[in-house]
Amino acid sequence: MAARKPTEATDTETTDADRAREAAVEAALGKLGPDAKARLLGGRDMWSLHALPEIGLKPLVMSDGPIGVRGTRWTADDPSIALPSPTALAATWDQDLARRAGALLAQEARRKGVHVLLAPTVNLHRTPLGGRHFEAYSEDPYLTGVIGTGYVQGVQSGGVGTTVKHFVANDAETERFTVDNRIGARALRELYLAPFEAIVAGAHPWGIMTAYNQVNGVTMTEHRYLVNEVLRGEWGFDGCNVSDWMAARSTTGALEGGLDVAMPGPRTVYGEPLAASVRAGEAEEGAVDEAVRNVLRLAARVGVLEGAEPVVTEAPAEIDGAALAREIARRSFVLVRNDNQTLPLSRSAGRIALIGAAARDARVLGGGSATVFPARVVSPLDGLAAALPEGALTYAVGADPSDELAPADKGFELCARCRDVKGTVLGEGGLPSGQVQWIGDDLPEGVTHEAMASVEVVGTFTPRESGEHSFGTRGLGGFTLTVGGRVLFDGVQRADAGADPFEAFFGSPVERGTVALTEGEPVEVSLLHRLERKAAAPLPGVLFSLVHLGPRRADDELMSEAVEAARDADTAVVVVATTERVESEGFDRRDLRLPGRQDDLVRAVAAANPRTVVVVNSGAPVELPWRDDVAAVLLGWFPGQEGGAALADVLLGAEEPGGRLPTTWGDLAAAPVTEVTPSNAELAYREGVFIGYRAWERVGATPSYAFGHGLGYTDWTYESLTVEGTTATVRVRNSGCRTGREVVQLYLAPTEPDPARPARWLAGFATVEAAPDESVRATVELPRRAFEIWDEVSNSWAYQAGSYEVQAGRSVADLRLTRVLRTAPQGAR
Repeated sequence: MAARKPTEATDTETTDADRAREAAVEAALGKLGPDAKARLLGGRDMWSLHALPEIGLKPLVMSDGPIGVRGTRWTADDPSIALPSPTALAATWDQDLARRAGALLAQEARRKGVHVLLAPTVNLHRTPLGGRHFEAYSEDPYLTGVIGTGYVQGVQSGGVGTTVKHFVANDAETERFTVDNRIGARALRELYLAPFEAIVAGAHPWGIMTAYNQVNGVTMTEHRYLVNEVLRGEWGFDGCNVSDWMAARSTTGALEGGLDVAMPGPRTVYGEPLAASVRAGEAEEGAVDEAVRNVLRLAARVGVLEGAEPVVTEAPAEIDGAALAREIARRSFVLVRNDNQTLPLSRSAGRIALIGAAARDARVLGGGSATVFPARVVSPLDGLAAALPEGALTYAVGADPSDELAPADKGFELCARCRDVKGTVLGEGGLPSGQVQWIGDDLPEGVTHEAMASVEVVGTFTPRESGEHSFGTRGLGGFTLTVGGRVLFDGVQRADAGADPFEAFFGSPVERGTVALTEGEPVEVSLLHRLERKAAAPLPGVLFSLVHLGPRRADDELMSEAVEAARDADTAVVVVATTERVESEGFDRRDLRLPGRQDDLVRAVAAANPRTVVVVNSGAPVELPWRDDVAAVLLGWFPGQEGGAALADVLLGAEEPGGRLPTTWGDLAAAPVTEVTPSNAELAYREGVFIGYRAWERVGATPSYAFGHGLGYTDWTYESLTVEGTTATVRVRNSGCRTGREVVQLYLAPTEPDPARPARWLAGFATVEAAPDESVRATVELPRRAFEIWDEVSNSWAYQAGSYEVQAGRSVADLRLTRVLRTAPQGAR
């Protein structure tokens, strides 16, 4: 039987299948007693729910996304495809490409025995300082909803569930466990809830993840109004509501607030506490039944409930993961400047000087729970070296973005060896880096938390360069660090008062000593970590790192070498980047500057070579103070495992950079909305509906690069715009000399300015392709919601009749054609 997508089935087929699954769910529910029901609603371990053999229910397994599927163990022993960051996917402005990405991740999930992917993140880029923005799509709710819908459709077309997250308003990381985000009803509806609503309507997701934060005084895992009345009631969501990990705090509060599953296990607010609350009359058994029903429905859909046919009964055709990763990367690259058509470079364009630490050691994904371990990573150096003739490429570091020690990586071959109190080896597992991050049952085979007394990261290090190498630790507890037989540290690291619960994971590394090493000569390394028992911990975990930094060379010396390389080359390509200490889960950014002396490096190289191309390797906006002094600027996001190969494709002209900005790039001093730090545990969204480009236009400020901006390798002429009813048709002509792709963007702007509404907003878009001198049409249906606002008096959507300009163009700041559309009053909904 062929794969079956809910979005492609007929109403009759879908109804029949759903009815059959509902019957199986009800039959299974009727066989369960109160204790079994309560047990099912609490996690069995870090990633799965309890099996209930008495009803034919197998364990339901979840895993982090969104750019790969890690599986139930945080290890490189089972590598994962690493796609470009969600900001990169959104930069393609292509729902079908998002759908294909989701289908690939479903394939990965099935391979790893995962039934539910903890993705996508559809929170908004409210301010440019959000530390986790690389994991979300855009500042615009409409674009976010379109890309998120495609992603969810793709994942679920492979028979794997999604949990659209983080519901709702987890738009920053500062005090994320406790912050109370105070949001007006209109902004909440028009901005922050809008992507979730669009995805529920367009993709029928099988799961939602509720966030840590509060909204207007109520924590989201207990938010009865937003979950039961809005999500389930108004929108008709019939999936499973899963808590963010350790977000659930109250048994009865969570149940009454519509939370179905409290993760992770085994100690949760559900399970035995819930059974006891039911027996005591504090929790309603009917509410428990409804939560169990939602869990069983999810289990039926993904195929782990006997007697229920899953939504997808046969896996779709296999997808080449590396090829798709490469395609998404090149389609996501945004060319924001291309003076005198510097790009594309010819393969016979002479000598190219590649400069930057990130050109050699690529940062392909963001930090935190989104991390996966790909089988290979193609760096810019790898990609260009493979594509260019021998001798055409030189490389110089130029400036390192960080002088902070990082988890041991290049040149290290390590494993983690676990011992009991007597020193007997219990088991060991391979490590992709010096970072150990075992939570719950994520342990090497044969090892348990109860028996384990110590973990030793042990192996060899073969230096890539001679000199003084620094070694250190990250994490809490007792450590003994030894390099080449020499003990560099033997002591205990304690937590600071009031530290984040994930300090061991996200905390700062501590340098413990230096050792003089010779290039190419291996040395033995060991970091022994003595475990401390923490009875109060919600779940057992081992989190620590062996960290390292190569020989420190003077910045001026490195930059001098880069300048000489640039001066001797026909073209200089400088790769600049953020680091994991700048963009990661767990904290927000303090500024938008590139770390280290990378700005100085770009200026120095540009002064030496007027043909300087800068590639920006960041997941979210950074300031580019030299942008007008270089020949070209290409934004590469976190480009995934094939990023270097995709970069070579684009720089050398084999492919066109297809991306358009999904969020505004500008200097922090000019940014209209920047607050991420709560005051007295509250963060007021005072700006209302004015975020992103809406806010930039309101204050009359000009950003570095506007929302929607992006250049290709051809030119486009906007020839005509017609509007019939709410259907807009734009005719564009490829007026350049090569085939290309254009994202035609449609904005609505009231002809009579209204200070309570943005000057304009994205109402639709379409992608077209054309050969040179070919004319093509883009047809866009303007949705009703584009003409509505949330009326806080009637607490409903209100259609705003009147006169609007329909504006077509290449970005919010480059609008080429305008037509007036007059709308008549319509009935309320």
